[in-house]
Amino acid sequence: MRWWGLALLAGLASSATAQTITARLPKTVTAAVDGRLILIVSPRAEPEPRFQVRLEEMLATPYIFGRTVDGAAPGSEIPLGGAGDGWPVARLAQIPPGDYTVQAVLNRYDTFRRADGPPVKLPPEMGEGQQWNAKPGNLYSTPRRVHLGPGAAAVSLALDHVVPPIAPIADTPFVKHVRLRSELLSRWWGRPVYLGAYVLLPAGFDAHPAARFPLMVDHGHFPGGGIAAWRETPPDPNLKPDYSERFHLAGYNRIQQQEAYANFLKWTGKDFPRFLIVEIEHANPFYDDSYAVNSANLGPYGDAINRELIPFIEQQFRGIGQGWARFTYGGSTGGWEAMATQVFYPDMFNGAFVACPDPIDFHAYTTINLYEDKNAFVLPGVVTDAEQPAMRDYLGRTLATQRDQSRMEAVLGDRGRSGQQYDIWNAVFGPRGADGYPVPVFDHTSGVIDPAVVAYWRDHYDLTHIVDRDWSTLGPKLAGKLHLYVGSADTYLLTDAVYFAQATLEKLHDPAWGGAVDYGDRAEHCWNGDHNLANAYSRLHYSTMYLPQIMARIAATAPPGADVTSWRY
Repeated sequence: MRWWGLALLAGLASSATAQTITARLPKTVTAAVDGRLILIVSPRAEPEPRFQVRLEEMLATPYIFGRTVDGAAPGSEIPLGGAGDGWPVARLAQIPPGDYTVQAVLNRYDTFRRADGPPVKLPPEMGEGQQWNAKPGNLYSTPRRVHLGPGAAAVSLALDHVVPPIAPIADTPFVKHVRLRSELLSRWWGRPVYLGAYVLLPAGFDAHPAARFPLMVDHGHFPGGGIAAWRETPPDPNLKPDYSERFHLAGYNRIQQQEAYANFLKWTGKDFPRFLIVEIEHANPFYDDSYAVNSANLGPYGDAINRELIPFIEQQFRGIGQGWARFTYGGSTGGWEAMATQVFYPDMFNGAFVACPDPIDFHAYTTINLYEDKNAFVLPGVVTDAEQPAMRDYLGRTLATQRDQSRMEAVLGDRGRSGQQYDIWNAVFGPRGADGYPVPVFDHTSGVIDPAVVAYWRDHYDLTHIVDRDWSTLGPKLAGKLHLYVGSADTYLLTDAVYFAQATLEKLHDPAWGGAVDYGDRAEHCWNGDHNLANAYSRLHYSTMYLPQIMARIAATAPPGADVTSWRY
């Protein structure tokens, strides 16, 4: 190396951050503590650093460091940022000197003793939808503005705040919250496990006690605020307008309130078809939802939702309770869930509207071809490699790479415990390891893909492969039921999986698959089939946009003598 190169490295080393940061557990903690300790170091003071960490907005996320804590004693001091568990730099010492706001959060773990396999330590779901920075019972420090650099004093952050419990959302005349202890999941997890749901009732529900109703399941992430895009009162005239970076719209919060209230007016309008809509709470120790399927690491969530929760809701709220009168839809994670529910429970539902789905064909696991690629992080070349993108903006510019996403998740939790996107895919789609934790499909550090895990994923959760493989039995039950929608410029690069799925589905015969695929030109995530309105608006219309197709399907497939009138008042 040339002498000037050595001098440059020496200068960088001398300017690196030198002091230590520790987190101190309160002495009031009554027992040894397990969990993931997360340090955030931000150039910005607002909002609190813990709320600045957003993996879907990598370019706005500050420095983060993580360390797993096993059996830490009350009052103990735990060093942070020195073990190489950091993003985008490995160690605290690599942060440029300067003034930063620092904060520490302890995402606490419980020990779970499942029906089979060894005990595992995982973050329990506490009613917040598996959010480490807002989980009730988690400890966090007061944000502090400090100077980092050579000669600066050591920093000790007292974990003296506790996230309070989540206040329940009150029922309204239209929206009811239900909670059911799942016997299937409770046996599997070795402790009581509850499923929740918000149920949107049709207008006139109480005035028409003889009516029984079709049901639509709106799959998606944890519905912490009740039914999405629903408001029973006019928009707040005093609401201060915000700005949506995603949609480049001023006052998007006002738009959301206006559209939510418009949904209420449409839903309660004269001659509008009367349905039940269900949004499910199935957050778990790995993520904010279970993907609504049975899996080796999460247990029988598919059966619990479809065999326990849905019949319970139909019984309580006068659902028709037959397959011809049930439909499912959703976007992104919810899109994958909608298709999976229809495929794995083909007789139970009469149509799935699958918008911008998570990868439904593992030839395109976002940008990764799991069946051909050797490494998830790079496309190999003759003399150099190209980094694989994981996220893009509306102009196609890369916002995050696969390497970045993987590293960020590894900082927030090891052994698949980050509570983030790639880790839940490993937990849902993959096998369980000998240590009780999910076996990843690729290594978080190197990106090397594990072919044995890929084979497991293909046989159990590649939805396109499963439909193709089992079409002789699934065909008569699925024909005409699958409808796929995705933008050609999907933010998370989910378009290609739909291309692969379409090519396979259109080759099916005896019967033909009979569904539909549609693409939104230049539309980003999460386009759902509306060619007339911008994505910013159409994403707020899930509760009504598929109703014309659903009504046509009911008219064409309801069996003789079926109740197609009591709910049309």
